[in-house]
Amino acid sequence: MRHVAPQPTVEDIETLIAPFLALEGPLLPILHALQEEYGHIPAQAHVPVAEALNISRAELHGVISFYHDFRDKPAGRHVLKLCRAEACQSVGGAELAAETLARLGLDWHGTTPDGALTVEPVYCLGLCACAPAAMLDNRVVARVDAAKLDRLLAEARA
Repeated sequence: MRHVAPQPTVEDIETLIAPFLALEGPLLPILHALQEEYGHIPAQAHVPVAEALNISRAELHGVISFYHDFRDKPAGRHVLKLCRAEACQSVGGAELAAETLARLGLDWHGTTPDGALTVEPVYCLGLCACAPAAMLDNRVVARVDAAKLDRLLAEARA
């Protein structure tokens, strides 16, 4: 993630989305580009995107809130996703998640005060046979236990 402009202007947004408007089904590529550029989908992007695609802001909000990878506020420098699916929960994932949140003093989607780490739930990383699973940034980790989680947290806070 590149956090280039904390408060993008309408012109910034229009310039960023313009190359995607010729695509068939441009909404998801536009949202990914916005998040890549700003670290989140800025509120000031909603109207220009909705108008450019001739959709309502409610439709846009529905898409942003449906996909767990889109966020409406900046994340920390690192994002730790902990699997909340049944396979992971059945082998201790729920307890591991609760302990992690308590240890960091966060709720889901919370970011540590130093801005190093955001913790998010995810509902399947595809590692059900190797549960519990986690993902730090874009790297998946299988068979997460307290020791592996300690290493991930240390890596994120370094």
